[in-house]
Amino acid sequence: MLKDIHTPEELRKLDIEQLKPLADELRTYIIDTLSTHPGHLASSLGTVELTIALHYVFNTPDDRLVWDVGHQAYAHKILTGRGEAFSTIRTYGGLSGFPKMSESPYDAFGTGHSSTSLSAALGMATASRLQGNNSRHHIAVIGDGSMTGGEAFEALNNIGVSKANILVILNDNGISIDRAVGGLSSYLTRMTASRGYNRLKEQVWHRLDGTHGGRRHDHSLGFFQRMTSTAKTALLGGSNLFESLGLRYFGPIDGHDIGQLVDMMQRLKEIPGPKLLHIVTKKGKGLRMAEKNPVTYHAPGRYDAHTGQQLKGSSEGQPLKYQDIFGHTIIELAEQNPAIVGITPAMLTGCSLNMMKEVMPDRVFDVGIAEQHAVTFAAGLAAQGMVPFCNIYSSFSQRAYDQIIHDVALQHLPVVLCLDRAGLVGDDGPTHHGVFDLAALRPIPGLTIAAPMDDHELRNIMYTAQLPGKGPFAIRYPRGASVFTDWKSAFCEIKIGEGRIVRKGSDVAILSLGHPGNDALAAADELEKQGISAAVYDMRFLKPMDTALLDQVAAAGFRRIVTVEDGIRLGGFGEAVMEYFAEKHPAQVDRIRILAIPDEFVTHGSVAQLKHDCNIDKDAIIAAATA
Repeated sequence: MLKDIHTPEELRKLDIEQLKPLADELRTYIIDTLSTHPGHLASSLGTVELTIALHYVFNTPDDRLVWDVGHQAYAHKILTGRGEAFSTIRTYGGLSGFPKMSESPYDAFGTGHSSTSLSAALGMATASRLQGNNSRHHIAVIGDGSMTGGEAFEALNNIGVSKANILVILNDNGISIDRAVGGLSSYLTRMTASRGYNRLKEQVWHRLDGTHGGRRHDHSLGFFQRMTSTAKTALLGGSNLFESLGLRYFGPIDGHDIGQLVDMMQRLKEIPGPKLLHIVTKKGKGLRMAEKNPVTYHAPGRYDAHTGQQLKGSSEGQPLKYQDIFGHTIIELAEQNPAIVGITPAMLTGCSLNMMKEVMPDRVFDVGIAEQHAVTFAAGLAAQGMVPFCNIYSSFSQRAYDQIIHDVALQHLPVVLCLDRAGLVGDDGPTHHGVFDLAALRPIPGLTIAAPMDDHELRNIMYTAQLPGKGPFAIRYPRGASVFTDWKSAFCEIKIGEGRIVRKGSDVAILSLGHPGNDALAAADELEKQGISAAVYDMRFLKPMDTALLDQVAAAGFRRIVTVEDGIRLGGFGEAVMEYFAEKHPAQVDRIRILAIPDEFVTHGSVAQLKHDCNIDKDAIIAAATA
């Protein structure tokens, strides 16, 4: 059936009995395609029936459907005209891995980050009311731990009193990228696991002939809701959280029972105002290994479509990832310094804090998808003498900018911000590229900003950051492979604000910050073959910058000075160098060429392709040096 369905209108022509085999076919298509074209697997496998039911019942795209988080929307993309292009997902020039407004009218809102759907859907519902459209439905599907984000609670607080025509679907699978944490997860578990409540709910449901497409009068649904609400209060203790906030609550129901989903949604369409449907799904549904290991199969890379077995090349003799260097190093430091603790907002495995969690479980804190809380929590720990390493993906740290300024830097607290996935991250695209951190953090007084060029530099900078008296400290490093295979080196303190010369030369000076210094070295090797002597300076610190080293560069009389970074140009490293030369060495300003991310959002694709497009790769350095 799938090959004949290109729009939800064609989907709605099917009989309800055809929806289950369609779900099986759609799930198989996702498994087969992603086995050779990697993407976010487990999340989308868990939402197949939900996706079909939503487009079957609601009049999309006129009814507005927002997915949160966006990587659970692959089935949505396939059913909305993008099935034939699905194999291009997350590749250069292909489909985005997340809903994207410019890609399809069915993508009502871009959702690469999490916990934004409720605010966006409320805004849409309010706009519809102000525009006189009271019949349009607005649905927000929030899952994969997104409800732990503070913005989601802020939105619920407004939705409940808004009287907006909005349906919140809570996709409860007990997982974000790692296992769900916190009080909300425990609360939802109690709701779904209470035998007494669920037994009573089923009895009432069957008495009202409410299962699998059965019909009952609208007043029966209201009676059912009142009965189950009373049961929750009696069996679970206290009032229902969502009803306390003003939303009419329904569920929990089986998110893989497509008949029940369709029946419930058809009835909920007739109920005005804010409401929440709690569904329970299994992340990785339909692929046994993904069901057993949803963390590993969140984005597993290539795998055997029949067995689910991951297909990985040999890593023997290859450098470790920067993430693993961080994971091993923080354990070593924590063994020496009992004040060190690790914090992450739901990226425990991705940032490799799971290593420390295994050996020091009481000193690692996964706070859920809550970057603001993570930073201020770290500040509180630091205020009491601890040394928190708060590891946040670079693009996610933007959500905690106020906390970095006011709660950490203003109070000069020794929080170590480890900004993982800095620079261009590749196929996750513009919502995940960590290119704004340098320019964003640079204006903050008293904040040290460092970027290691390699494994040994990362280890030494981490060691330096946890020493007494260093104050607030930000360390940024990219996703993926580092430089050395012999990564484990003795710790050495680095003087704050001190760069280094990694290659001497006389014709051209290449100034780098962070991992791009390796491209600078490769470019210098090529330039030497052309008879051009290139010096390479690893500045290491954006703030404070090594102005003595810059004075040395100015005094050397290079005919060209090239700066290279993997951050946005405006306000970044290159402009910091330019500003200093304009003040201290104005006669040499015209010798400087800045290589940085241009003033635009960078698409998705391979890192090599994107670096080439942004003119920050080895070839771009050579071109700038010889121009």
